[in-house]
Amino acid sequence: MNAATQQPDTAQPAAVPTTNHGLRRRLMALLALAVLGAGAGSAAYYLLVARYHESTDDAYVNGNVVQITPQVTGTVIAVRADDTQTVQEGQPLVELDGADARVALQRAEAKLAQTVRQVKGLFVDDAQYAAQVAVRESDLARAQDDLKRRLSVSQSGSVSQEDVSHARDAVRTAQAALDAARQQLAANRALTINTTIATHPDVQAAAAQVRDAYLANARNILPAPVMGYVAERSAQVGQRVSPGTPLMAVVPLQDVWVDANFKEVELAHLRVGQPVSLTSDAYGSSVVYHGRVVGFSAGTGSAFSLLPAQNATGNWIKVVQRVPVRVALDPRELQQHPLRIGLSMQADVDVRDQSGGALAHAAPATYETNVFAKYGSDADAEIARIVSDNAGLGTSQAAAGHLRNAPASKASAT
Repeated sequence: MNAATQQPDTAQPAAVPTTNHGLRRRLMALLALAVLGAGAGSAAYYLLVARYHESTDDAYVNGNVVQITPQVTGTVIAVRADDTQTVQEGQPLVELDGADARVALQRAEAKLAQTVRQVKGLFVDDAQYAAQVAVRESDLARAQDDLKRRLSVSQSGSVSQEDVSHARDAVRTAQAALDAARQQLAANRALTINTTIATHPDVQAAAAQVRDAYLANARNILPAPVMGYVAERSAQVGQRVSPGTPLMAVVPLQDVWVDANFKEVELAHLRVGQPVSLTSDAYGSSVVYHGRVVGFSAGTGSAFSLLPAQNATGNWIKVVQRVPVRVALDPRELQQHPLRIGLSMQADVDVRDQSGGALAHAAPATYETNVFAKYGSDADAEIARIVSDNAGLGTSQAAAGHLRNAPASKASAT
């Protein structure tokens, strides 16, 4: 009984190891297939997609920050814009006290008017001296005729030698008077030759003083050079400012770009003109911006830092450097989803197109404003008006236009 019952017990344990080994082999095969599938998928993804892309999350929005600084010394009497507000190009932002500048402008305008009248007198003297020359020529001709008559009858004794001598003296006197009149005419014409009242050097010098005073007065109004948003306002009413003092900044957010900082080992395939896809932490992955590479920095970020790294020391650790790559954005996408300077971005560059250059060779960008140009044209119009009014030449078309617009222009300037 005991031997019969023990036989089945010794046969059953022999089948269990065979089943465990088969399951293990199947699991290992499945794992190997999964690893091979993942490797094949990764290799295919790299060959078809990944090797044509370079990406970084070390990217930030950048843009121009236009500083508003005075050109003259003065006291702030009005601040017409504040942080976060939108301003248009040419809109007044800060006003300085212009009382002293207005007095200096009035003094310069009065001097110009006086100079114009004096120069006009020089031109009038030309005609007067020319008339005096004509009178002296007539006197000389009469004296010469008297001398001829006396000489013609002096042989007959009808005229004494004393009368003849007096006639010769009269001719010499008339000749001297004529010479003096001609010298006066020549001296006066030397002051007016090849010029007009408006182009006379004295008038031009006085006009330059008016232009200088006009510009100094107009610069008491600080306009916005560009359209944008006000930031970093520090101007306060009553503050005494000097040229170069930062009062606020205007940021044109419609012209921002992205500086993507790629590692130096990632630059080999980056070229100008390659398309870039970007996402912002502010909007998430649902908003994708499209841009293109427009240039590369001339050096790494550490090279242009305030304290560049000094590697010529005994303690040296190699650090992978990063180079800023500028990416221009689509203006239409910026208008729909505006960005702010300093926001974080993720940039992905499609490097399939290798036709572009490793360095930008495009024409240099130009940033300019015309808001200050009208100061010079207004000053010229004011000078033309003063010259026309005091020279009595009739109101020119330009001066007439200035007279019609004078109240508005003076109000904007002062």
